[in-house]
Amino acid sequence: MSHTSDTAQFSTKGAYVHSGEEFDRDTSYIEDRIVADPDAVRASDGPTGGTIGNPNGGLGDGAKAWPVEAGRYRLVAARACPWANRAIIVRRLLGLEDAISLGLPGPTHDARSWTFDLDPDGRDPVLGTERLQENYFKRFPDYPRGITVPAMVDEASGAVVTNDYPQMTLDFSTEWKDFHRDGAPDLLPADKLDQMQPVIKRIYTEVNNGVYRCGFAGSQEAYNAAYDRLWAAMDWLEERLTNQRYLMGDSITEADVRLFTTLARFDAVYHGHFKCNRNKLSEMPALWGYARDLFQTPGFGDTTDFVQIKQHYYIVHEDINPTRIVPQGPDLSGWLTEHGREALGGSPFGNGTAPGPVRESERVIPGHNPLYPA
Repeated sequence: MSHTSDTAQFSTKGAYVHSGEEFDRDTSYIEDRIVADPDAVRASDGPTGGTIGNPNGGLGDGAKAWPVEAGRYRLVAARACPWANRAIIVRRLLGLEDAISLGLPGPTHDARSWTFDLDPDGRDPVLGTERLQENYFKRFPDYPRGITVPAMVDEASGAVVTNDYPQMTLDFSTEWKDFHRDGAPDLLPADKLDQMQPVIKRIYTEVNNGVYRCGFAGSQEAYNAAYDRLWAAMDWLEERLTNQRYLMGDSITEADVRLFTTLARFDAVYHGHFKCNRNKLSEMPALWGYARDLFQTPGFGDTTDFVQIKQHYYIVHEDINPTRIVPQGPDLSGWLTEHGREALGGSPFGNGTAPGPVRESERVIPGHNPLYPA
């Protein structure tokens, strides 16, 4: 994801901090959905999910329903972005690699958009585009908002379908079931959905977005308020995870995916760059053990690229880090240390099984992750 101000669209770099203002995330997305039964969804009066999505949602005003079809869509998701990283994790956990292809932009971008600078000749090998912006413009020639990841793109036309990331991963679980691998985990267990939604909501407002509210605060007062809200939520999570292995009990759910991508970036980026520095994640016993437990679970750590994460934040956010110097630390070896969370019981995949090895073309670059040493 990347959002820039309207004025920044005409500059070479984004503007993230606005003097005297609180950070207010633009949450207006292309609300189209890719669904198994478009007619049923069109007829549904189910609510849309807003900032966190809705597993039983309908269509927003003006939104279009696209049919689920293996091989038709490409997920464009930069590893550096926590919101995009979620989609990569869920795609892998559910075994959707053969049904939905994956495009990986590089870690940095300017005000125009993410670029495919890691691919040969700087073009996505399937879409043929240099910038994700081109795919947005093929659908909306005058698209006025931020060019964000993750985005689902129609491969044949090259046009963006949706960038509604809160709904996207829920739809991977509910609408793409015919293409799930054998043993895919149930990330949205029916008996826990009612309890999960407020947990996901609090994680989004206070933690996922809370770190940005600290980092992009435009005044001391705005920062102080954001800092207090973040750490109140982090303490709530520490308490919640002290006596249970995962957020909703004995197995991973969508809630754990959404929290993990923020925790994975905490010590490397948010602690210093975003001034979320009451303490490090590694100094919170339950949260640090939980984060390591997930990192060592197939689908989580093996999709995380710490080098690209640091490059994204420290290079792109020039108004916070004018030198664009990327720090060498922190030491990442701790992610592979024993976490002891097995003592709390449970099993990460419930009645399911772990995904197989990451396919060669989608592996994190050696040296960018302690699971893949240089």
